[in-house]
Amino acid sequence: MLIAGPDTRVVELRVHGVQGTTPQTLVDAVAAVDVAGDGLGRIVRPADRLRRPAPGPVLQTEGRPIPRVVEGYLWGGMTSGGVAKATWALLFPFSIANVAHWMLPPVPERNLPAHLLGIGLRSLLRVFALLLTALLVAQVSVVSLDLLAAQCLRPGVECLTSIPADVRQFPWFRTSFGLLPIIALIAVMRRISHVDWRIERKEIADAEDKDGRPASGLPGAHVATDPDTPALRTLHVVAALSVACLIALGGPLQQLTATGGMGVAITTAWVVSLVFVGLSVLGVLLLDDPTGGAPHRGGRWLRAALGRRPRRVLLVLSGLLVLTTVGLQEQLPTRVPGADVTVQVVALMMAFVLVLFGLMLVPAALLARKTWASLPRELRPWAGGWFSAPVLAIAGLLGGGFGAGVALPVRKALGSELHLPVGYDYITLLWGVAGALGLLTTFAVASFTGAVRWRAFRKGKEWAREASLLHSGRMRDLRAARRAWWWARWERNHGHHMILIIASVLVVGAVLASVLRVRNVPLASWTFPFSAFGVGVLGLLAVSLLRAVYLAARQPESGRRLGIIADIAQFWPREAHPIVPPCYALKVVPELVSRVQDHLRDPGTRVVLCGHSQGSLLVAVAAARLLEDLPAHDRERIGLLTAGSQLQWAYPRAFPAVVPHASLARLAGGLDGRWRSLCRGTDPLGGAVMTWRRQVFDGMLLGVGYRPDGSEGALAPALRGPTGALVLGGDHWLPDPQRGPFPGRRWRSGVSAHSDYTSDPEWDRAVAIAAGLLEVDAPESPPLPFARKPETRSRDALGGS
Repeated sequence: MLIAGPDTRVVELRVHGVQGTTPQTLVDAVAAVDVAGDGLGRIVRPADRLRRPAPGPVLQTEGRPIPRVVEGYLWGGMTSGGVAKATWALLFPFSIANVAHWMLPPVPERNLPAHLLGIGLRSLLRVFALLLTALLVAQVSVVSLDLLAAQCLRPGVECLTSIPADVRQFPWFRTSFGLLPIIALIAVMRRISHVDWRIERKEIADAEDKDGRPASGLPGAHVATDPDTPALRTLHVVAALSVACLIALGGPLQQLTATGGMGVAITTAWVVSLVFVGLSVLGVLLLDDPTGGAPHRGGRWLRAALGRRPRRVLLVLSGLLVLTTVGLQEQLPTRVPGADVTVQVVALMMAFVLVLFGLMLVPAALLARKTWASLPRELRPWAGGWFSAPVLAIAGLLGGGFGAGVALPVRKALGSELHLPVGYDYITLLWGVAGALGLLTTFAVASFTGAVRWRAFRKGKEWAREASLLHSGRMRDLRAARRAWWWARWERNHGHHMILIIASVLVVGAVLASVLRVRNVPLASWTFPFSAFGVGVLGLLAVSLLRAVYLAARQPESGRRLGIIADIAQFWPREAHPIVPPCYALKVVPELVSRVQDHLRDPGTRVVLCGHSQGSLLVAVAAARLLEDLPAHDRERIGLLTAGSQLQWAYPRAFPAVVPHASLARLAGGLDGRWRSLCRGTDPLGGAVMTWRRQVFDGMLLGVGYRPDGSEGALAPALRGPTGALVLGGDHWLPDPQRGPFPGRRWRSGVSAHSDYTSDPEWDRAVAIAAGLLEVDAPESPPLPFARKPETRSRDALGGS
């Protein structure tokens, strides 16, 4: 531990979690002011009455008070606020498919079968993502080209009577009217895929773009931008335009018929559309170099063929194909059969790819099992490393459900005499069966959970004994804590099971509807209630998302609340699907690293990176980058503090290749005891990070965890801090409700769960330990005086000690 000198000061750099926050809340001040940043990534400090940056509260250590500067990094503006960012929720199926890529199991070194399976899985993911884009275009074509342009605007139909009959008969009017929304949608998707966050300082961006850096084994080492993203973007746009042309020309299975030169032109355009779709599928299948670290292999010729100039040529040719398609259809027919056929063909291809992906994922997960076989069960990846398959299934079914959910209300609004494709009857059946199964499953899970909870609280079953240690002598707090501990533990242990149940329910409904459609079995009368229920479910799905976007325009706060979806999905760079919102981690992490390096230029400064919830992942990746770049004498002056973190129970289990357990152990060893984690048993979203297999024995909290040298093993019994917290290894277990109130300190009453970790006085003690100013096993400090006498008796029947 470095000895503190007379010029020692601590910079506490805080990073918030999902849904954003206000600058004042982040730095615990009544006013805050920006001191750096570009408006999207903001560095703020507390402010005085003249709105000047003010110093933070001093940090009390055993020897003397140490000056402290409190800063906060605000990144919520990158994912929430405003209509433009709220509309990103409509791309949620694309984002889920992109996240599924990062959930793939790790590829063991020097294992050729695992390496080949990894290449195949990544290729299938990109093909599935391309089909998801094609499905969206096909479903929009059902609404705009078939339902609206071909049927509603047909001359003589009493639909949208404000459009005169002469206009309806005008050549190419209905074709242009039907294709224009599709082209606009593709243009918007292309524009979204071009949006990227600009890093404030050019030298940071240059450092982040360096190729050839060896894998460090630290958390987030693979989180980097993909150099193949521009090529993937172009292939998606070309495929989307070609699918739109195929639909207008009759569909992928049969073209429109005509005589003479018109027939030859239609055949030529139809063949060119199929060729463009095939080239797009082949391109996304072969592009596989996520980091760009090996451009000499794996398709060097393909990257050359998809350079900037060839991509522009492809886009121009696709645009000419669309214009040709419009010119070939002077008048639309009464129905557009290609829309229904295309939706069904794309859906069947997605099902085939998904089944193949799931089958290939089984041996890949088994080969990767040796990387986690020695870990306790509670630390192993979810579903044995197979979790990517159900997530991908949810992405595909949500994508199909949203399109159908939009088509059904539009048909109802335009008039009941209009007809949707026959396949939509089976889609409503799919969601009706899935909705019914979902209700039954929800009832069964709720009943089982209620029974288990009743048994736990009414039959005298003893559990959550840690709460008894934290709230010894405070019976009322103990009773509230035990109930909160139970629910929080249930959510952490079974949250991924709920995702598996949702995926299973949707897949069962999809299989039933697909079998009936492939066999062309007419729907029996007993299916009508399920179809009606499915219409309601699909309508609710579409209306909920569209209403959220509408409210974001009228109420900006709604847009911020909607950002919780984007905050979780947008951490991951564009890899499988290029048409997703930009990854904020590629901006936040390098700017945090740069800010820390700026502070470390002062030899007396020590920096503690503090992250709450999702912010804990950001600061962990930033700390890993600092350990890679800084010299040894500077690494000793950085510390890490996480609060309400998912770095043990969620991220290593959902993303075993990106945030593996071994990388966290290596990070803990690199920080040499300066990684502290604040956790509450009442927090359903956060949990322990540094310890596991905890148990209470003879009034002591024991467990296994990371040691300061990075090794793992049994730890010394937990020590009690001056505010009642139990410190086991690197985890600080906070009493919730808090002890106190304490004179001169902010206090929060009731169960805090996932919020307001900075209100606990243990926060300051953890910062001092992370800064290397205080030993964990130092002689126990005297407890802080209470502002009121703590409760020692209670009439509660719970009892306990």
